[in-house]
Amino acid sequence: MIVAHDLGTTGDKASLHDDTGRTLATYTAEYPTRFGAEGVAEQDPEQWWTAVGDATRALLHQAGVGADEVAVVGLSGQMMGAVFLDENHRPLRPAIIWADHRSQEQAARLLTAVGQETAYRELGHRIHPTYTLAKLMWVRDHEPEVWQRTRHVCVAKDFVVHRMTGTLVTDPSDASGTNAYDQVTGRWSQRMLAAAGVEEDLLPPITPSTTVVGGLTPEAAAATGLRSDTPVVLGGGDGPMAAVGAGVISPDDTAYACLGSSSWISCSTEQPLHDQQMRSMTFNHVVPGHYVPTATMQAGGASLSWVMELFGGGRDTYERLLAEAAAVPAADEGLYFLPYLLGERSPNWNANAAGTFVGLQRHHGPAHLVRAVLEGVAFNLRTCMGAFTDGGIRIECIDAIGGGAQSPVWMQVLADIWQVPVRQRTIVADANSLGAAVTAAVGVGLVEDFGVARSLSSLAAEYLPDQTRADRSAEQHAVFLSAYQRLEPWFDTRVVGR
Repeated sequence: MIVAHDLGTTGDKASLHDDTGRTLATYTAEYPTRFGAEGVAEQDPEQWWTAVGDATRALLHQAGVGADEVAVVGLSGQMMGAVFLDENHRPLRPAIIWADHRSQEQAARLLTAVGQETAYRELGHRIHPTYTLAKLMWVRDHEPEVWQRTRHVCVAKDFVVHRMTGTLVTDPSDASGTNAYDQVTGRWSQRMLAAAGVEEDLLPPITPSTTVVGGLTPEAAAATGLRSDTPVVLGGGDGPMAAVGAGVISPDDTAYACLGSSSWISCSTEQPLHDQQMRSMTFNHVVPGHYVPTATMQAGGASLSWVMELFGGGRDTYERLLAEAAAVPAADEGLYFLPYLLGERSPNWNANAAGTFVGLQRHHGPAHLVRAVLEGVAFNLRTCMGAFTDGGIRIECIDAIGGGAQSPVWMQVLADIWQVPVRQRTIVADANSLGAAVTAAVGVGLVEDFGVARSLSSLAAEYLPDQTRADRSAEQHAVFLSAYQRLEPWFDTRVVGR
């Protein structure tokens, strides 16, 4: 059997799969995030490792599976963060995760030194404070005592793989999310590292996602309840892994949307997509020779979680408010939500953007606000879709995955605003861990290639757009864009003293 781990923003999901990748059981161990002013978002890497151990043991116990039945372990992890390690590979400070955008000054220095267009063509990404490289510079500038002791920097899944095997490496998919990886040469970017003043030996060697990094050390075996020397396959970043889990392997496969904490639209191509407006980014796929052009917003599912927490949280509140939101108007009454609670990547690339309700009236209640949040995320992702269609990628339907895809109300909102069919897959919230399992299976030869992923989920439901809303949807999308454009100057000056 295969044990896969998906190190997400809210917790580690451990999953058990048979030798074809089919999911048998899952268990999630949560960990906290510290959010703070000026864009702070941090987690404790030791809590990741504790969660991996707890989730693995609980998973084996829940499924009644012995350690000797597990043939391989695979990993997927949140991208674009930075874990600072000393000479013994121990964390020196909390990990700065993808959502952290305090390194705006450092990103601006990179932008001046390199230029946005040059960087975008080489990296497949804009220069931006959400990426790893600017975070390194921020720590060097603000925490020199930490920087002086730093000998290695990695991302989440690479930290856990090192804890499992004693070997620190990364793969092209995660490397491509650092702002320090040259997609043309497939190596660390000498141009970007020189501009940042960062030595290459701080970063891990790059090796394919299907690499068997090593076997579980005795210490890791004791922590997880698995057998010592169980092979560990490196895996990749959660975005490309979600593509595998959704069966998006080649350009012939449909586009998909992930409604996790961050949310994105993506597809598989054989070349990077360089959008003229630079709305999208391109990650390397975990499938060799392929890429995953992606348009990622910072707070998709996170916006829905936030508004639900405001009204009490809990499953009962969540289900009640979603049901009520299905029956009330938002944009139809001029109420809009700009879903920029964590700044924004695609399509605006503005770390100063803020979450905003526009058009509130006295009669609006919780259900109206929830409806506006659902629509706001959909409008923002509709803008993101333009990067693909303008680049010649046809989007005739979209498969939805992630926790938000479990909501029929949200699925219909997406279909109506996007004006394309939106299909719910049977995997929904398990695409990342399924992708990690398939990659692990390929790595140790349990399956021949990644194509097996297409058979591991099926169509659960399809939501067709209301064609009578097509014109209204386009007009409301234009109003949504206008609201952001009018507020953009204020976003850039809203912080007192800036």
